[in-house]
Amino acid sequence: MDVLLLGTGSADGWPSPFCRCDSCTTMRERDVLRTPTSVLIDGRVWIDPGPEAARQALRAGADLVDVHTVLVSHAHSDHLDPAFLLHRGWVSDRPLTVYGPAPAIARCRDWLAPGQTSVRLVEVTAGERFTAGEYRITVVPAAHEALGEAALYRVDAERSLLYACDTGPWADGALRRIGEQRLDIVLMEQTFGDRLDLAGGRHLGLETFGQSVAALRAAGLVDEATRVVAVHLSHHNSPEVEQQLCAMGAEAGRDGQRLRARDL
Repeated sequence: MDVLLLGTGSADGWPSPFCRCDSCTTMRERDVLRTPTSVLIDGRVWIDPGPEAARQALRAGADLVDVHTVLVSHAHSDHLDPAFLLHRGWVSDRPLTVYGPAPAIARCRDWLAPGQTSVRLVEVTAGERFTAGEYRITVVPAAHEALGEAALYRVDAERSLLYACDTGPWADGALRRIGEQRLDIVLMEQTFGDRLDLAGGRHLGLETFGQSVAALRAAGLVDEATRVVAVHLSHHNSPEVEQQLCAMGAEAGRDGQRLRARDL
């Protein structure tokens, strides 16, 4: 499984263009830029087609031509810019299926040309499982709200990946929905760093990120061979977040980074 991190930042990115805090200033000095979180799997499955993701694919030396499946976690604009459907329709009539909770799919409908048949929009909800080409997809509940339901996704092929963004601490039934088979890659949000006053149950900080990973380990879903990667990082994190995450057995994702599941 080849996983390309198109974006690894929060809605406003890190550094924020509107901020000169120490965290943002340090990231500018280090020339590290994280744009809204988006992921491309094997060049065929695209998770969270946000406003900068398509251009980030090009910057990473990739394209989206072979994408046949789009998974949308929720309707917030940093995770879904439905204009990609219009732009794609100008140049391609390849079959494409977009899956997501009802509020996200509703945002997509106005961006399809009347009478088009190549793009299929499918509403999904937590607990559903479906097949998309060679990929087996499980919809997992998120502790997040976006005009209605938000979802996390488990993607299985020869390897397995969990995309857990955006979410607070595990929603009721989430670990059960993820299943019993171990994961090769976990992409999990870590938005608020040490700012315990901001989490509010809808996003994770360092403490709740660590607790969420520990719960995955206790359930047998994560082991020493699993790559646990923090995404949706914001300027509320310390510039030294990579070292903080390393102490938890995790790593900080970077835009344009390619991940491959570790050999078992």
